[in-house]
Amino acid sequence: MTTGVIGILLAGTVGLVLAGWLLLELQYRKRRGNDLAFDAGKWNLEVYESNHYRIVGESELINRTPASEIMVPELTVETTLLSGSPLKEVTVKTEVIPHHPDAEARPDGYWFAYIVKLRKKTCLEIRIDVEGSDLRALKALWVRVPYVTYGPGGRIPKMGHVVVPLKFPNPEEHQNWRSTPVAQVLPVPTHLLTHLDDPVSVVKRYVAPHAQPGDIITLGETPVAIMQGRWRHPQDIRPGWVAKRLCYYFLPTSSLATACGMQALVDVVGPVRVLLAFIGGAIAKVLGQPGMFYQLAGEQARLIDDVTGTLPPYDQFIVLGPADPQEVVLQIRQATGLEAAIVDVNDLKAVKILAATPKVDTQILIQALRDNPAGNADEQTPLVLVRPSTPPA
Repeated sequence: MTTGVIGILLAGTVGLVLAGWLLLELQYRKRRGNDLAFDAGKWNLEVYESNHYRIVGESELINRTPASEIMVPELTVETTLLSGSPLKEVTVKTEVIPHHPDAEARPDGYWFAYIVKLRKKTCLEIRIDVEGSDLRALKALWVRVPYVTYGPGGRIPKMGHVVVPLKFPNPEEHQNWRSTPVAQVLPVPTHLLTHLDDPVSVVKRYVAPHAQPGDIITLGETPVAIMQGRWRHPQDIRPGWVAKRLCYYFLPTSSLATACGMQALVDVVGPVRVLLAFIGGAIAKVLGQPGMFYQLAGEQARLIDDVTGTLPPYDQFIVLGPADPQEVVLQIRQATGLEAAIVDVNDLKAVKILAATPKVDTQILIQALRDNPAGNADEQTPLVLVRPSTPPA
């Protein structure tokens, strides 16, 4: 066999090996590993007495992995109470009851390793009893569900999160209106909003007793995003090449100045757009046009709140901007008859209107909200009712 033939055979063998490796790598990158997700489901306050709360949740584990069964060998429940007073005399008891479609729960409460079939789900009931001499200071219960997935991706710990409100303001109580040059404004207190709520129901519950025709109800963009479930814990975010490198170029006060905050944006708009927006923004800044990155990267780039960006327990999470805000305000208008707007307001007198129903006078709204009546601290007034001094034509 000649040297030339040997060279051709070696080159062909190397080519086949590389092609095989590339094919395996492409197939691997297309697979989603242990894609088993926790869905909070429905949660109810079944007992709501001054010395005893019972919270019951009906949650699901859903196997979204395209071609693999996923095992769940471990699952537990952890809780944190948020309160306006000390918790020394308050006790919390948790219980998890699996409702598998093909296996009975053990009487001793042990979570046995269970296989969630391809594209199937299993259910679990979570019971939490809170007891104490006086529970009226409790504001909310943060439930964490640590579970382990075991499958083609290996053994991967994951975490489900649920926030359950425990304190509810009386919507009928007298409220204090504030005067501005163009309108009367009323910050409206609510319970701690969670992904168990929806904007229409919250507006009906808390605003209806105070509203009249011609009023405008405004909702903060972060509370709307929270109700839509658009919040992620940093431990569930895996920063990639783009996020790890670009985050260093943003001011420390920016929500994009951490790898996880930047990755949250990358996950929404894609790494290519973020990278091109960064390059375009850098060129524009050199030419004297700062802020171009946010225009090129899209609306979500301005709206993401990183850890510490909102009130507890969401200060532990990255909160995205709301999805389809225009549809939300139209739904509120249809359900309540009130004009509505979703706004982003801060203590620096900056007011940005993300969406508004057609009859909203945006200039009046901006002037009425300039002093940020909802506040940026723990006021828990995510709704502001605006009553223009001059009724709309």
